[in-house]
Amino acid sequence: MNTGEAVTLTPALSPQGRGSFLDRIWVVIPVYNNATTVKEVALGCRAELPHVLVVDDGSTDGDIAGMFGGTDIVVMRHAINQGKGKAILTALATVREQGGDIMITVDADGQHHPSDIRKFLPVLAEDPTAIVIGARNMESPNVPSSSRFGMRFSDFWLRLETGVRMTDTQSGFRAYPVKALSELEFDSGRYDFEVEVLARAAWAGLTIKSIGVEVTYLEKGKRISHFRPFWDNLRLTHRHVLLVLRRLNPWPHRQLVAREPDEMAQFFRHPVRVFRHLLLEHATPAELGMAAAVGVFLATLPLLSCHTAVILYVATRFKLNRLMALSIQNLCMPPVVPFLCVELGYFMRHGEWLKAMTRETWIYQAPQRVWEWFLGSLIAAPILAIVTGMVVWAIVNLINRRKIQ
Repeated sequence: MNTGEAVTLTPALSPQGRGSFLDRIWVVIPVYNNATTVKEVALGCRAELPHVLVVDDGSTDGDIAGMFGGTDIVVMRHAINQGKGKAILTALATVREQGGDIMITVDADGQHHPSDIRKFLPVLAEDPTAIVIGARNMESPNVPSSSRFGMRFSDFWLRLETGVRMTDTQSGFRAYPVKALSELEFDSGRYDFEVEVLARAAWAGLTIKSIGVEVTYLEKGKRISHFRPFWDNLRLTHRHVLLVLRRLNPWPHRQLVAREPDEMAQFFRHPVRVFRHLLLEHATPAELGMAAAVGVFLATLPLLSCHTAVILYVATRFKLNRLMALSIQNLCMPPVVPFLCVELGYFMRHGEWLKAMTRETWIYQAPQRVWEWFLGSLIAAPILAIVTGMVVWAIVNLINRRKIQ
């Protein structure tokens, strides 16, 4: 793990014993140009736990180390800015060297309340190997709409990439198990690290939990944020694309926690139980809508003679409702949807609709029609998928409401 220049400034660290539960928890505060708020945050955290580590990621707005003279708060510094992810990894290595078992990260901008650290402690005492996310109260005053959207966007993609429901996957207020996190490998080092770490932890079998925490956002214009909307959103999108592709890859992930017996083995032992599970798995309105959308999307593509196999594979990898994804593909059976795609593809190539329904256009020119089917499906597939997913969601939601009444 290369973190560049990272120098311990104050105070000097010495090996720690394996004392009480609280002694094995470290609060880590990555900071970059938040000199006006970091001291109050760090002192607030120090009032809750005995070990606080501030990682100055190349700040240029003040002497971060000098702020903590006369305290036992540890400050480390990157000579140049390397990103939030690298700052967390620098802290991870230090906390592990000091015998820490758990690392709680807190943002330096003052949005988190240090007193909420107390909410983590009972959960961590029960399961110290879990990752615990401090899910922010997004109904608090001055919360930007972009933050609400970003949270929902990130939650959706991580649910798809891991099959695990998580809440507020963009929150920087988290608890990490030090040993397990040290055994994972990461590619990202900036804001996208906090997305990647959750995906890789879930793939490795770690439990991910959420607790509610409060959040304070300053009014617009007073808030200091280093999030660059275009570049950082582009980086996050790129990271999600890579995670989706890795999810589709059948190569198994390294497991840090023993997994349950595979589904096939359970089927031979308890076939009725497994079949009932297939009927009910991932059966919320949103999950069924997502399964329907994926099934229709793939069924619209020219995956000749292998639609069922591809849909089954993708639904299994993404932990979608397989029965819904497989059954909904019948909506896209020939001739209507393939014909629509061919017409769209022909129009994209020639600027006019295909009107000749002859043996020559459909038999002898079949390779061209398949190519046009593919081109047309690039437009038809996402549209049909979105419409189908929304319709299925609405129908299931309506049925569930009537059941409650």
